[in-house]
Amino acid sequence: MDWNLEVVLVPVADVEVAKRFYEEKLGFHVDHDTPVNDTVRIVQLTPPGSGCSIVLSSGLHDAAPGSAAGFQLVVDDIEVVHTELTGRGADVGEVYHFVGAERRPGRGGDWNSFLSLSDPDGNPWTIQERPRRAQ
Repeated sequence: MDWNLEVVLVPVADVEVAKRFYEEKLGFHVDHDTPVNDTVRIVQLTPPGSGCSIVLSSGLHDAAPGSAAGFQLVVDDIEVVHTELTGRGADVGEVYHFVGAERRPGRGGDWNSFLSLSDPDGNPWTIQERPRRAQ
């Protein structure tokens, strides 16, 4: 039996501000934007090519805005993603890699190149480059 992780809640203070960030700056697709009642709104977005979505909500859970941690996206080309994100106005750090425990600027080896950014509430994201596969 398969188990699929399909939705992760991202705690935010202002759903509209967060929706604009994820849609316009990161390029996530808006799957739905559903006001449930006067205090609950659910916005589901999916990163390009992902089987897992995020849900931004107000009034749905008790998690404090910005309290999420450990979100990681994996991409084929970190430099292309860096260019796309900065072109959309996202505040993204420079590409970095690790040599042992030491963080260094620039691209590294297999599974070793990263970007870091945070949403408007401070929820941190890491973007990691997967190794290039032989054709």
